[in-house]
Amino acid sequence: MHGKQLKSDLSLARIGDRCAGFTLQCSDVAGFVNQVSERIIAERKLLDHLRNSVVDLTALQREADGAASEIDEVARHATDVLTRSHAGTDQALRHIEELIDHVLQTVEEMEAFFAAFESVSTISAELSKLARETRVVALNASIEAARAGDGASGFAVVASEVKRLADAAREASGRVGSDVGALDQRARTIVDRMRADGTRGRSIRTYTNEIGGVLDLITESVAQFGLRAAAIREVGAAMTDHVASLDAGFDSFSDASSANMSQLAAMRTQIDALESASNQMLNEIAHADVVTRDTPFIAAALREASKVRQAIEDALRGGGLDEAALFDTAYRAVPDSDPPQFLTAFVSFADRALRPLLDAATAANAMIVGCCLIDRNGHLPTHVSERSLPQRPGERRWNLEHSRNRQIFMDQQTRHALDNDGEFFLFTYRQDFGEGRYRPLRSVLVPLLFKGRRWGLYELGYLT
Repeated sequence: MHGKQLKSDLSLARIGDRCAGFTLQCSDVAGFVNQVSERIIAERKLLDHLRNSVVDLTALQREADGAASEIDEVARHATDVLTRSHAGTDQALRHIEELIDHVLQTVEEMEAFFAAFESVSTISAELSKLARETRVVALNASIEAARAGDGASGFAVVASEVKRLADAAREASGRVGSDVGALDQRARTIVDRMRADGTRGRSIRTYTNEIGGVLDLITESVAQFGLRAAAIREVGAAMTDHVASLDAGFDSFSDASSANMSQLAAMRTQIDALESASNQMLNEIAHADVVTRDTPFIAAALREASKVRQAIEDALRGGGLDEAALFDTAYRAVPDSDPPQFLTAFVSFADRALRPLLDAATAANAMIVGCCLIDRNGHLPTHVSERSLPQRPGERRWNLEHSRNRQIFMDQQTRHALDNDGEFFLFTYRQDFGEGRYRPLRSVLVPLLFKGRRWGLYELGYLT
């Protein structure tokens, strides 16, 4: 009978070991499925972002098509306007050319007139000189007539008349000279202005030639602009076709992604159920009166949890800790922590009085990866020193692994242990390090009660 019992216990222990291995495999597969699911979710978000970008691109393409059409219309209208105005401009330029020719011809005529005027001025001067000379002759004749006496009285009359005419000629010549001088001044002013107009006319002729060339270039450029607009419209039409094909591909990929997510979710549900069932079996075998490879770790967890319980109870009795601080759940976020950490009134006591116990329990066996405390909401007031390092700003991945104290974690196994009664619970679970990184562990969870109230759990995690 004793041999049969031993054989039964050994079989049960082997079943427990296999169940534990199977549970770890389920946890590993669940972790992989979760990893794939998270990757698909991330890709789905990227896909949604790309689809939104395609929608925006489609809208922009419509605007671009409309703008190209408007540009083409403006180019055609500008071409028509330039064509009509070009003829008017050509005619105006011809009139300007004719006006310039007329101005230049007038300048030439004024130059000839001025030359003739200078000849008149010269003649006037000569007449004045001749009048002076005639007066001198008349004066001499009068003197000679006076000497001759009465016999030359007729000659004296003639000499007197010649003198009078010479004086009249001199006065007329003087008036002509004065008038010619005034006209000369005015003529010079007019000629100077006309010369300046001639100079400007020659410059304007150069500009009118340039204007004609510029108008030709503008007309040609507007025509090219219209051709470019047409090319833009053709490219836009091709882009619209490609965007439509891309959008259709996104729709197909999105449907496939949704189907894959649904299938993965169903698979995840089944694997979680299988993991939960295997964990339940593992826990039941652990409570059977048989020795398995988990037995030493269960015993260590119960022993170390008792030490923590005793330290807390001693502090409650001795006044080093009050019940309000122990059960404080007013979590206060640590500024700039990432992942977020939270402080409670119990944290400082836990770091000071309980962390050394966690460090000692972890160091007792190389298979133990860590011990910690978990309150009823998943908050870790303290952890082993190796997992309680100060956070590094901007290094979330490192913080998830090395600054696990004061964070809040909750999984299905922890929730089950918090909500149910038992001396201990043995489960496998995935220790999450973020970004799809995890480690499958086996964990003993021991409930902690103080003054009849459930505080939380003592956890001992180990590798097998």
